[in-house]
Amino acid sequence: MASKLLRAVVLGPPGSGKGTMCEKIARSFGLQHLSSGQFLRESLGGGGGECPRGSPLRDCGADGFISITAAFLPLMTAPFCCGARTGFPRTLGQAEALDRICELDLVISLNIPFETLKDRLSARWVHPASGRVYNMDFNPPHVQGIDDLTGEPLVQREDDKPEAVAARLRKYKDAAKPVIELYKSRGILHSFSGTETNKIWPYVYTLLSSKIPPILSDEEN
Repeated sequence: MASKLLRAVVLGPPGSGKGTMCEKIARSFGLQHLSSGQFLRESLGGGGGECPRGSPLRDCGADGFISITAAFLPLMTAPFCCGARTGFPRTLGQAEALDRICELDLVISLNIPFETLKDRLSARWVHPASGRVYNMDFNPPHVQGIDDLTGEPLVQREDDKPEAVAARLRKYKDAAKPVIELYKSRGILHSFSGTETNKIWPYVYTLLSSKIPPILSDEEN
């Protein structure tokens, strides 16, 4: 674990690479990471029975169908608050609830062009039981339509289908705007723009290195 306490949140629309970014942060800085998507899958019996603390981060995309605030907030208090979180808070109400138990050190906002997000989401297929995500353009499975580890079928979620993507991104934008403005007004918001997570990562690494000592170099991640 890192020697200094750090509370960070990674915000971004569906398909922006929040999960990948948090995996890199956790490895490089020895932080624990919490994912609302992972927590939801496990709470609903689809996460393989593993504890959400320290498990791979995936974007569940369960926008709106269940309230996670009351269940997820207790996981974000000490001693598990040294880390990065993805997918939470999604709304101003969740941000205000988080304020009552935890003061954030910084918020990372990923700004990805709409067309890039649309292409990523439309090409995304998942393994339902684990939440493993594949992208047919840059991270395809070894066998088309089949999970690499289990050999089970992959599915495309309804909200990743092209006709649903635009509405999903608009919904995120409307809900996230007041959250982003809140953290911007506090001077803890750091925005990063680009189309590839690997190109954004060095800038995020530099920012975090100014807050907490890394345990891996940028090149080692």
